[in-house]
Amino acid sequence: MARRTAVLLVSLAVATSCHRAETPPERPSPVPLIRHGFPPDADRARRQLDGLTVARAGDGEAYQRVAFGETWTDETDAPGGRNGCDTRDDVLHRDLAAAEPGGPEDCVPRSGVLHDPYTGRVLPYSPRTASRIETDHVVALGAAWRAGAWAWTPEQRLTYANDLDVLLAVDGQANHDKSSRTPDQWKPRRAYWCEYGRRWTGIKSKYALTVTPSEKAALHEMLGTCP
Repeated sequence: MARRTAVLLVSLAVATSCHRAETPPERPSPVPLIRHGFPPDADRARRQLDGLTVARAGDGEAYQRVAFGETWTDETDAPGGRNGCDTRDDVLHRDLAAAEPGGPEDCVPRSGVLHDPYTGRVLPYSPRTASRIETDHVVALGAAWRAGAWAWTPEQRLTYANDLDVLLAVDGQANHDKSSRTPDQWKPRRAYWCEYGRRWTGIKSKYALTVTPSEKAALHEMLGTCP
């Protein structure tokens, strides 16, 4: 009787092991973060803007992209970090409309549509074809460098470069036109001024970055379009 019981237990263990082996692995969650409290609402953004330090822009000649580390790593403590998917895929899952997730162990969306905030264009997305969609640091790395990131540690710069609060999926040409320009030098379509001003100010406040006098005036103008 004891022998038959042992054989039965072994058979059950083998069956359970086989069943587990056939179970498909879970796809890493891209965590399409919709962050509560970010960007700040218009009133809070105005208060944050008034609290920013006004200073002349720092030396941009010393800026090097490599100072901000790897893009788009998942190995950061920024919002969206360490979730199994890289930063760019997280941004796409968050910002694409009708985003179709990938298969098991695949973070890359299979398809989707971007309603570009900067231009208002509607851009289809597919990982199999060349895309006009790019991932933009709203306050560009070069602009952050000139506003105080030059003094950060490498770890702080890596966190900034992969923080979903700092990033948007946008039209590639608009991203190139914007480059590292501040709001007194480049603006998106007027219908997006309010949210752009809120995002820009929220990022500067979150990371204690400075603003120039002309940049601050442009942000006040943009926030003035908010309801």
